[in-house]
Amino acid sequence: MPADTFEQLLDRAATRAGIEPGYWDIWGRHHDTTVAAKQAILEALGIAAGTVEQLEQSLAALTRREWERLAPPSVVCDDAGEQELPLNLPVESLGERARLVIRREDGQSNEFQLNLWELTQTAHIEMDGGTRVRKRARLPVRLPLGYHEISVEAAGATATVRFIVTPGRAWVSPHLGRGGRTAGIAVSLYGVRSARNWGCGDFGDLLQVVDFAADKLECGFVALNPLHAIHNRRPFNTSPYLPNCTFYQNFLYLDIESMEDFARCRRSQELRNSPAVTAEIAALRDAPFVEYERVSALKLRFLKMLFVQFLRERRTGSARAKEFQAYLDREGDLLEKFATYCALDEHLHRLDPNAWIWPHWPQPYQDPASPETLAFRRKHWRSVLFYQYLQWQIDIQLSAAQKRARDRLSIGLYHDLALATDSFGSDLWAHRPFYIAGCRVGSPPDDFSPKGQDWGFPPPNAARHREDGYRLFAESIRKNCRHGGALRIDHVMRLFRLFWIPDGKDATQGAYVRELSEDFVRVLALESVRNQVVVVGEDLGTVEPAVRETLARFGILSYRLFYFEKHPNGEFRRHEEYPRQALVSSTTHDLPTLAGFWVGADIAARRDAGTIGEKEFIEQTAHRSGEKQKMLDLLFAQNLLAAELPRTAAAYPELTGPLHNAVVGFLALAPSQLQAINQEDLTKELAQQNLPGTTWQYPNWGRKMRFTVEELRTNPEALGYAEMLRNWVIQSGRSMHAAE
Repeated sequence: MPADTFEQLLDRAATRAGIEPGYWDIWGRHHDTTVAAKQAILEALGIAAGTVEQLEQSLAALTRREWERLAPPSVVCDDAGEQELPLNLPVESLGERARLVIRREDGQSNEFQLNLWELTQTAHIEMDGGTRVRKRARLPVRLPLGYHEISVEAAGATATVRFIVTPGRAWVSPHLGRGGRTAGIAVSLYGVRSARNWGCGDFGDLLQVVDFAADKLECGFVALNPLHAIHNRRPFNTSPYLPNCTFYQNFLYLDIESMEDFARCRRSQELRNSPAVTAEIAALRDAPFVEYERVSALKLRFLKMLFVQFLRERRTGSARAKEFQAYLDREGDLLEKFATYCALDEHLHRLDPNAWIWPHWPQPYQDPASPETLAFRRKHWRSVLFYQYLQWQIDIQLSAAQKRARDRLSIGLYHDLALATDSFGSDLWAHRPFYIAGCRVGSPPDDFSPKGQDWGFPPPNAARHREDGYRLFAESIRKNCRHGGALRIDHVMRLFRLFWIPDGKDATQGAYVRELSEDFVRVLALESVRNQVVVVGEDLGTVEPAVRETLARFGILSYRLFYFEKHPNGEFRRHEEYPRQALVSSTTHDLPTLAGFWVGADIAARRDAGTIGEKEFIEQTAHRSGEKQKMLDLLFAQNLLAAELPRTAAAYPELTGPLHNAVVGFLALAPSQLQAINQEDLTKELAQQNLPGTTWQYPNWGRKMRFTVEELRTNPEALGYAEMLRNWVIQSGRSMHAAE
């Protein structure tokens, strides 16, 4: 047979690595993955692909590594299916026995002997002058849902396998069963205004939002932006969707005056009442946008005082001291690494004000396991403990908020897990092997971004997650739904494929790379059931049909927006055509508000920011006029607008009361299980939270609410908006009482 050509070998290697041969864009055009893109992505994955010889050697090494391994590092299976362990064995060992030790998650252990010759063979290969076979070993005992460990010895080899048994579906809230539906309000917590916070919404404000949702709206949940820890530095480090850490939260959300240590610390109370601090808090409250650096500096000043107060108590061995130690024991290495990063970041930036990110640090400190980093941790243990203390306090306050929410709302708090993590944040510093160097994640060209999008963070290393038994992935789910009743997975397509852009290339030269989707989705379902949280998958954009089919099979709710739900001919779908297993909403943080959409505020913002020119501004404005008319036609067709009202979009220069009411009602009447209305859409605000493709050109992630939480209950206009939503919630059968 003739030798394989370079292109054939490259395609084989790309297929092994999950690189797709091409993709269809939103305009129906097919794009082939280029040779250069395949080579660059393979090289980033550690697969040499420059020549025929390198490809042959790389493919041989991949095959050898797969078949020489006695068993895979992890197995993920459905609890309703067969529980089997694949074994790779030399053919000459088939007359022997295998020894299995199965350690259940609850600590029980069992040992078994298996006759290798009795096992079912599923594959074989000729390799290195011999034959190896793959056998399928059915487990002698049935394992329950959970994370178990199997040690196996056979043919002179040993292996340890993390055996994960998962449910066939994610958790379904009893309130959503048997046709139940509910609604919720979505808020950006940082932007919540109140008469008592320190210039940034906090967990004290969240309690008030929960009560407002229950008392005035009859909603079933409060949806939040990601609460992830960020660097709190404007304009580049304030996005909750590009966090410093995806496992822990931002201390800016702490309600300092409700902390137990504040009540015990006379010095902090005296400082709080000083004229300078009172004036600073008033200025921060009055600022039109969240002043992240100033709020951070002020809160850290107080938090360090409260930590000193707590250290005095800790020496006495009080009940609180024991609770803190139990928290540290539970969080373990994950929290210790995050706290070490925070302490190092603060210390090294103080020594060198130009050291803003960890690649600027002295080389030894760039490694979390280096002797120098370990020595720093020992020497500066109080600083490390301080950042652990902050997360403990966050855990306490967030737990209290969820308790209030579950007492008053059918689902409670609805959290959001970001897709990305900051390339220069603690996740990359602490867990670098779980990310691929040499590529960034983005999206291919579409009508919103004709040149594609480069999101600037590295793709996950799926093979490393599998080697780790998906521990870190499970933690990311667990940590973000611990105090909640629902969890949104930002860009849920990440579990199936991501668009990789090789370094040195732009988004037009990227390619899709497939993930270990079945494993990831199954682990997500397991954590959903264990933590009793509804899972919503943000599946906007170009979505393969198979993705939504898999999400539906696992009971993960789709994410449907009014702007995007259209028939192939461009006409908007009627509300009864929306899927039941979904969350329906009007917009997201990256898209215009309803009021902003109607007046083209987003198009003007893009022009002002320089992301589009005058020509694009005129074209997009004309297209928007057509979209508005289609929306209006739909609302009239569904009898949501009175027949005597004008039927042309030009007659509505702004989002009027009847039009606002009609859109909210349209969404409420959809059969979808969840309806979320953004706070900005409830109160008819013009500006969106984030303008994609901008940083300093637009005040991203800092915009505050139009009304304070107190005004939501007292301002006649705000009360009118609340009454409108509440009426639709009740009329559509989405009220908490209907859900019960």
